Amino acid sequence: MPPPPDIDALSLSELKSLVLQLLEERAEFQRTVGALRDEIARLEGGPGRPDVKANIKPSGMEKANEARAADPSGERRQRGSTRTKLTIHEERKLQAHAPPGSRFKGYAGFLVQDLLIRPHVTHFQRECWRTPDGRTVMAPLPAGVDGHFGPELRRFVLAQCHQGQVTTARLVTLLRGFGIVISKRQIVRLLIAGKQSFLDEARAVLRAGLTNAAWITVDDTGARHQGKNGFGAQIGNAHFTWFATTGSKSRLNFLELLRAGHGDYVVDKEALAYMRARARNYPPPCQEARSLNPWCDGPQ
Repeated sequence: MPPPPDIDALSLSELKSLVLQLLEERAEFQRTVGALRDEIARLEGGPGRPDVKANIKPSGMEKANEARAADPSGERRQRGSTRTKLTIHEERKLQAHAPPGSRFKGYAGFLVQDLLIRPHVTHFQRECWRTPDGRTVMAPLPAGVDGHFGPELRRFVLAQCHQGQVTTARLVTLLRGFGIVISKRQIVRLLIAGKQSFLDEARAVLRAGLTNAAWITVDDTGARHQGKNGFGAQIGNAHFTWFATTGSKSRLNFLELLRAGHGDYVVDKEALAYMRARARNYPPPCQEARSLNPWCDGPQ
């Protein structure tokens, strides 16, 4: 709207009307800007703003935090035995100061659960031998020892990072508080280096699932990481689930995922029958093309 010729000459009612008109225009501009931002986010592949008028269901985490309702029958739920769920690591007998003439009546058990978190440093003295031909033979490290950090420490770092969502900086502070001499770079190596065994285990799950499954379901969704577009694929059924992140969602990429790491291909009777049927539907135009397609025995 154009500005008034002389704003000082306006009356109080005219000034109020002008302010209300400007507020309405400002609200309309905000709605337009919000719609344009949503359109830009949609074109860039990102999510738009949620619809405030939509009936958004509450998160399941809220239900998990709610206290369980009491049994309508009024009966108290019986708890299971705690001793059957625990593994006893230490037995300690405590003496009582009983007066003379007392009779011993056995022991009364009392379970205490505790957690031991302390540094444990082992210095392996490895034997070294020099063979007659000049070679050096050294005693191997025990199974599970890979590097200067033991398997329990590696397991703790992986659990805190992936299950506890603890950042690397906080892991450094936490472990140093326990007395572990470790740096941020070493924690990153524990998280990403030497994880071929995990990859082999995941691949074995996929192979076993595809071998024994009567049916499978597949799905993929877009995933953007470090400014690059990727795709997360899911393969599984009611008994197993396998995930993979690749840079493509093409049919060839999906077929490669179904190969489960196998790089060889077998041309069996079913494959030959399929290729011959395709060749009959699309006959080669000339003898030269037929020589390049030897399984085609259809008409020219």
